[in-house]
Amino acid sequence: MTAVMALARFRLAGYVASHRALQPLIALLALLAILYASPIPAGQEIAATADSAAMLVPVLAWAARGLLDTEPDEQRSVAISALGAKELAGGLLAAYASLLVLAAIGEAALLLRLVGSPTLTVLLVGVWLHLLSAAAGLTLGALTSRPILPSPAVSTIALILGYLSMLVLSMAGARWLTVPVMGWMRDAHHGVLLSGLPLITAQSLLWPAIGLAAYTWLRRTRP
Repeated sequence: MTAVMALARFRLAGYVASHRALQPLIALLALLAILYASPIPAGQEIAATADSAAMLVPVLAWAARGLLDTEPDEQRSVAISALGAKELAGGLLAAYASLLVLAAIGEAALLLRLVGSPTLTVLLVGVWLHLLSAAAGLTLGALTSRPILPSPAVSTIALILGYLSMLVLSMAGARWLTVPVMGWMRDAHHGVLLSGLPLITAQSLLWPAIGLAAYTWLRRTRP
């Protein structure tokens, strides 16, 4: 565990030093400026939280892919030789930590634009949805990272199509086939998100679990 944490810190430091972290951060700030150009009226807190979490997914995926792509291939090969499977865990841990920072910025921006004071329920739901968003972003970013898709053009197209697939499938009602980001927004705007949160949580964690398992399997032959 110590080795995994040390590697995660090393990769985070390299990600920040490379200035790649600025790219998704700037995109996030631009998105937040659009989302919260106007204050959020009372009674719309849950809906705004769901919208934020759903729209952050591609930015978070971009950030995760950027972190996983920062390390040179040769250096990653050395880490694999020295640490084995711990190298993969260290990379995913570092990527998820970076996504939590971006998600926290998104959640903080939302809270600052609320007209009324948020309740504890709003705070907890907001945190939970952004954690689900980070899990989806981590998975999509990992599956489109350089060890899996070496071509930058193919990787970018796959990331965009992956997010669009989430939108289309969840809009069509096929919630078990993807992360139902449109379901988050639809349920929140119809006032049924809280009552259906356990089910939507299960649906939202299923695809990331399968995706990360696929990433782990693919990395066996694509170091």
